[in-house]
Amino acid sequence: MRRLVLSLLLPSATVSFVLGLTLPLMELERLFFLTDRPSLVEIVNGLWRDGEAGLAVLVGGLSIAFPAAKILALHVAAVAGRSGLGLALMNALGRWSMMDVMLVALVVFAAKTSGLAAAATLPGLWCYGAATLLTACGAWLAHRG
Repeated sequence: MRRLVLSLLLPSATVSFVLGLTLPLMELERLFFLTDRPSLVEIVNGLWRDGEAGLAVLVGGLSIAFPAAKILALHVAAVAGRSGLGLALMNALGRWSMMDVMLVALVVFAAKTSGLAAAATLPGLWCYGAATLLTACGAWLAHRG
């Protein structure tokens, strides 16, 4: 039963993560007529183009590379079982499991409270959050099994 649930969770987490990276995260409305709908990849790319390389690397690392490593480690743990490298990686990465979602939530919060823009969440944020929860559930099952 555990393998069946993992075989459903892993592809769902991967697809949700990819959608969370590419779909618009939020809608930012400025001055009542300017609207932006950036995806996470576009945000990181925009930071890089604007000369904010350090911030782009930080956001890209914590919000793209780190969650991708968690999902990859979960796939390896599911295939290799309890004795594999994937489970050791999942244990090491598990302590930071919600950092990526917190970072994106802080961006939305900053946009809303700055008074410069009105922000509303879009499907990308929900897919990103779903990927995090599915990964956490999959890690629990892989560790338990």
